[in-house]
Amino acid sequence: MTLPQGEAKEAFVRSLFDRIAPRYDTINRLMTLGLDKSWRRKSIRLLGLAPGSVVADVACGPGEMTELMRSGGYRVAGFDFSSRMLAAARCRLPLAQADAAVLPVAKGALDGVVSGFALRNFADLQAVLSECGRAVRPGGRVSLLDVGAPSNGIVRAVGDVFLRGIAPLVGRLLSDAEAYRYLPRSMAYLPAPEELLAMLGRAGFADAAHHRVVGGIVQVYTATRDRAAE
Repeated sequence: MTLPQGEAKEAFVRSLFDRIAPRYDTINRLMTLGLDKSWRRKSIRLLGLAPGSVVADVACGPGEMTELMRSGGYRVAGFDFSSRMLAAARCRLPLAQADAAVLPVAKGALDGVVSGFALRNFADLQAVLSECGRAVRPGGRVSLLDVGAPSNGIVRAVGDVFLRGIAPLVGRLLSDAEAYRYLPRSMAYLPAPEELLAMLGRAGFADAAHHRVVGGIVQVYTATRDRAAE
């Protein structure tokens, strides 16, 4: 499978997530043995903002992280470009269809942005990060969660069992085989940590940090909107 780029990637990813939307949360539970919710909570803790902060969940899918943010006391809205993902949402929070590179919020309107397992799916990651830089106020924060590539061989082998074994199997049985074959291949879209940290810097963020979770099976990038950039 050749990985698409640019507009072809955008169309492919939209179609893929439209197809898997009805069982997306259920399959996440199964293929991570229920751990994905704890990873989302870890990302929210790393955001480091006080309850009551105004936060956008970018590429929110059916709104699981959006709901976790709400239960933590944040004022939160979710944005996703897949209409069927939004239609599958069980939460009663503001969710809207939007391109992550063109968020429907005013400059500096947000205290923070979170995103769960979406970095590798954006057609233009730098454009999305720059849009976060526009939408987040100086001193605001981002916390961006995605799968990772562990450096430890044993941990990497465990991660491969999930990505290359369990995910395609569960996807084939319960949802869309092509979509879950894409999951391990999509890792190739992720920049190396040092490059992604540099991309955050170019987007107007400072203090960018890379956090390995579960030995690097998943990872979180955090950063603070640079006050000097205004």
